Amino acid sequence: MTTTTINGFNLTAAQVVAVARDHSIEVNLAASSRAALKESRDYIESTWMHDEAPMMYSFNTGVGMLKDTRVKVQDINLFQTQLIKAHAAGMGEPFPEEVSRATMLLRANAFASNYSAPRVEVVDRLLAFVNAGIHPIMPQKGSVGASGDLAPLSYLAAAICGFEQAEVMYRGERMPAPDAIRASGVGPVEFELKAKDASALINGCTVSLAVALLAAEDARNLLSDACLSLGLTLEAMRAEMSAFDPRIHTARPHAGQIKTAAIVRNLLEGSTRTTHEARAVQFPEELRRTDIPYTARIQDVYSLRCAPQVYGPVFDALDYIDTIIDKEVNSATDNPLIFSKDEGGFEIISGGNFHGQYLAQAMDLLAMAVADLGSIVERRVARLIDPTLSWGLPRNLMSGVRGVNTGYPVVQCSLSSLVMENRTLCMPGSVDSIPAKGNSEDHVSNSTWCARKAAVVVSNTQYIVGVEMLLAAQALTMTEHLLPGFVLGKGTAAAYASVRSQIPACLDGDRWFHDDIDMARSFVTTGSVRKAVEAQIGQFV
Repeated sequence: MTTTTINGFNLTAAQVVAVARDHSIEVNLAASSRAALKESRDYIESTWMHDEAPMMYSFNTGVGMLKDTRVKVQDINLFQTQLIKAHAAGMGEPFPEEVSRATMLLRANAFASNYSAPRVEVVDRLLAFVNAGIHPIMPQKGSVGASGDLAPLSYLAAAICGFEQAEVMYRGERMPAPDAIRASGVGPVEFELKAKDASALINGCTVSLAVALLAAEDARNLLSDACLSLGLTLEAMRAEMSAFDPRIHTARPHAGQIKTAAIVRNLLEGSTRTTHEARAVQFPEELRRTDIPYTARIQDVYSLRCAPQVYGPVFDALDYIDTIIDKEVNSATDNPLIFSKDEGGFEIISGGNFHGQYLAQAMDLLAMAVADLGSIVERRVARLIDPTLSWGLPRNLMSGVRGVNTGYPVVQCSLSSLVMENRTLCMPGSVDSIPAKGNSEDHVSNSTWCARKAAVVVSNTQYIVGVEMLLAAQALTMTEHLLPGFVLGKGTAAAYASVRSQIPACLDGDRWFHDDIDMARSFVTTGSVRKAVEAQIGQFV
């Protein structure tokens, strides 16, 4: 069994993804964090648990506009319960289980840094849920990403506490949280919260971060697959490769652009389909004058020739987004925070680390970058099915009985609907703010929505890239007999073989196309084609 140990300072995004998607990984709290949490909590219990203690927000005061109202010590435990119930005002479909797992891990890691001052038992309870596979049901709608993700995190907190109203997913079934706690044996059903525990659990943009982190990981893999789908289309269209000459990209030295061109050159190394000699062969449906010798194509259309200039900004955007996520993973994002004093003891300071603007803007950028990636890929798909735009590839890439079988024009039309949906989802959410709670929260980030819509854009684009792989492979199969002796590049050959092995032989047209589309997306979501290529030529991105 693999074990991940958290201390609040060095958890990586890759580790979070692994825990979110692999239920066999166990998570533990570092001994150093356990000791630090106990030290700060002992100070709190011995120094501040009386009604003459200084007013400390959400510790011994109300929240929002009730920040000046003292909560008496005798009412603090009840305050924790009421705080969770009052903020459980979400709506809509629940987040996927992987988001629930990532959220619990990230919240526990934030506490492990000892800036949030919950009891160590709260961290243990969160990790017990992760390790037992108990995943709180959190509605997707209701958070504005300021004062954190209060609504969804309140449902998480309610499940942790064993509230009878809370629901969880456990072993594939949706059930009341108390039932899952009993069945799993993680501890007592009722888990009592004490001073600061509830506000620590529900305060912070952790749900936004969980969705963002998973979306960014999927986008990174998607971009690698888009390089493969590009390579296959370049082969299918017998592309002019001069546009990927390193000298061109050195003359405009953006890192992502240079990287994309290098990836393409590597994948197509050894290809003879992308040569003048291959282009000189006239395909049956290729419109070309036959009364004069074939002349060089010179340059291709933008969706082929400008791929480095379009993919490059996506690589660079993902690099920037990763810097934001890496910092957020090990950040304390609730309020107030506790700090040790040089002369001994601790002090509590109110601030605004819960505000999700960093994540909101990063996710708006992710949505825009991936939407444009999908846009250029879809344009290549449209070319693949049109012989007037693909230098003679069979119309609609149809096989079987011509006319009886239609081919793929409706699939391309479906992809164009996804492109249009993606464009709409690129409307920035991070510039949208509505004040709340008596105008005390007079500027919000909208980070949860930004992350949610970015995740949808990534999911949509997985279909688009997968279909390009499928149709480019179909084009290669249908024209293979026209180019005897011409070979694919070392990377594209491996990609083509992988696609063909998953949808064997030339598609005969008598198929349920929904299955083909789902299979195409699985090329991306499972990484099957990417892994096959890496097995042949090593890591290519």
